[in-house]
Amino acid sequence: MGDFTEAEEPLDLFAAWLADAEQSEPNDPNAVALASVDEAGLPNVRMVLLKGFDARGFVFYTNFESAKGREVLGAMKAAMCFHWKSLRRQVRLRGPVEVVSDAEADAYYQSRPRGSRIGAWASKQSRPLESRFALEKAAAEYTARYAIGEIPRPPYWSGFRIMPETIEFWHDRPFRLHDRVQFRRVARGWEKVRLYP
Repeated sequence: MGDFTEAEEPLDLFAAWLADAEQSEPNDPNAVALASVDEAGLPNVRMVLLKGFDARGFVFYTNFESAKGREVLGAMKAAMCFHWKSLRRQVRLRGPVEVVSDAEADAYYQSRPRGSRIGAWASKQSRPLESRFALEKAAAEYTARYAIGEIPRPPYWSGFRIMPETIEFWHDRPFRLHDRVQFRRVARGWEKVRLYP
């Protein structure tokens, strides 16, 4: 995409960078570090997979009873950081969060492999697990329960959409003279500022 610092629209730039990552990253170019805060205000970060983005925001799915689900629901704010080492690029974004519609969650859930849908039922995500056997037993029980037909989406499993207030693009340059551009959402669209590295 030429000189990215000249871009005026962050979502088009992100789409171009993600497409580049899909060509260069050996695994999960849509992997992203998701940051949230718990009820005590302590930050938490973990990797998730971006499952979609558009003008409304950036979407990922999870068990709402997990630590991340509870934390995001509690604050309704989150941040993401993509790092594509092969490209020497990073994108950070943060903002308020909304829950995706049931129709969106149902459509994505049904697109998942059957085993992943069973796993959503079998895992009591983030809670203590007495043994590996207990997890495998739960998976076997749900496999038998849903042996035929569709597997419904669990009521506690859905998606979040981060609606970014800021999106920052960073590209490595020699001698630590990196390029950084931040887009901030304003009433008329996006305001861009170049930042010292």
